[in-house]
Amino acid sequence: MAAIGSSVVGRLRQPSRLPLLQVVKTSLAVIVAWVLAFLLLGQGLPIFAAIAALLVVQPSVNQSFGRGLERSAGVVLGVALAYVVGAVLGHEQTFVVLVAVILALVVAWAIRLTPTSTTQVPISAMLVLSVGVVTPNYAFDRIIETVIGAVVALAVNALIVPPVLLGPAHLAVGRLARDLATALDSLAQALDEPTPRPELDAVLGRARELRDQVAKASAAVKTGEESLTLNPRAKQQRRVLEADRAILHTLSNLVHRVVAMTRTLRDNYEARLVDDPVVEGIADELRRAAHDVRLLVLEREEEAASGEAVPVTTDDLPALTAPLLVVTPDPEHWILIGSMLEDLRRVREELQGS
Repeated sequence: MAAIGSSVVGRLRQPSRLPLLQVVKTSLAVIVAWVLAFLLLGQGLPIFAAIAALLVVQPSVNQSFGRGLERSAGVVLGVALAYVVGAVLGHEQTFVVLVAVILALVVAWAIRLTPTSTTQVPISAMLVLSVGVVTPNYAFDRIIETVIGAVVALAVNALIVPPVLLGPAHLAVGRLARDLATALDSLAQALDEPTPRPELDAVLGRARELRDQVAKASAAVKTGEESLTLNPRAKQQRRVLEADRAILHTLSNLVHRVVAMTRTLRDNYEARLVDDPVVEGIADELRRAAHDVRLLVLEREEEAASGEAVPVTTDDLPALTAPLLVVTPDPEHWILIGSMLEDLRRVREELQGS
C-alpha cells in the first residue's frame, strides 16, 4: 500500500517547481483579466476570463499565444455548435446537451483540432445549452471573456520578463561535447594498449549512451527556440542559440561515427592491434579529434564567462593533421583498419566544416 501511495503522489508531483515568477505572472494575469472583464461586461463573476488567463500563461510567449488561440477557437466553435443544435432540436430536452457534446467531439476529431481545443468545444457547447438558457447573452459574454483572459495573459507573459531558456540548451550541448571527447579518448586508449573484452563492452556502452544525450540536447535547443519565438528579447539572444544548434549538428554526426568505430573495434578486436603502426596513428588522430571536439564549446564558454574575446594559444588551435596514408594494408586487420580510417576521415570532415 505504501508503494502504491508513493506512486500516486509521484504522479501528482514534478521533479522541480515552476519558477516563482511564473506564479506571479499568472496571478497578475488573472487579476487584470477579472477586473477588465468586470469593467467592460459588467459581469459580477467573470470566471471564464480568469480561467483563460490561468491556462494561457505558459513558460514561453509562443506557448501562450498557441494556448490562447486554441482556447479561443474552441470556445467560438463550441458556442456556434450549441446554437445550431439548439435551433434544430430545441432547448427543452435533456438529451440535446448530450447530442451537442458528442457532436462537438466528432467535429473536433474530423477537423483535427488540438487536444486543448478538442476539450474546449464540448465544454462550451454544454454550458451554452444548459446555463445559457436562463442567462441572457451568456454565449456572447463567454466568448468575450475568454478572449479578454487570453489577450491579457499573452500581454503579461510578453511584457514581464519573458523567459529565454538558452542556458539549459548551452549546458546540454557542452556536456555532450565533453562526453564525446571522452569517448574518443577511450577509443584511442583501447587502440594503444591491450584491452579486455569487458572493458571494450563498457566503452561501447558509454558511446551508445551519447545518443540519449543528443536527444536531450536537441530537446533543450528546441525549447530554447520556442522561448525566443514572439519574444521581444529574441533578437539579441538568437545568435547564441544558432551557434549551439550548429555545434549540436556537428556533434550529432560525430556521435554516429564514434559509435560505429567503437562497435567495429569491439567486434574485431585483437591484442596484436597495438603493435600495428597504422593503428598507433589512428589512436593519435582520435586524441586530436577529442581535443578539437572540446574546442567547439570551450572557446565560447570562456568568452561568455569573461565577456570578451579570449586570446588564442597553441592549445586552442585545431589538432587534426593530414589524413593517414596506408600504402600496404595489413593482411589480418585490414577490414578493421579500413573501416576506422573511413570513419576517421568523416570525423575530420565534420570538424573541419564546423
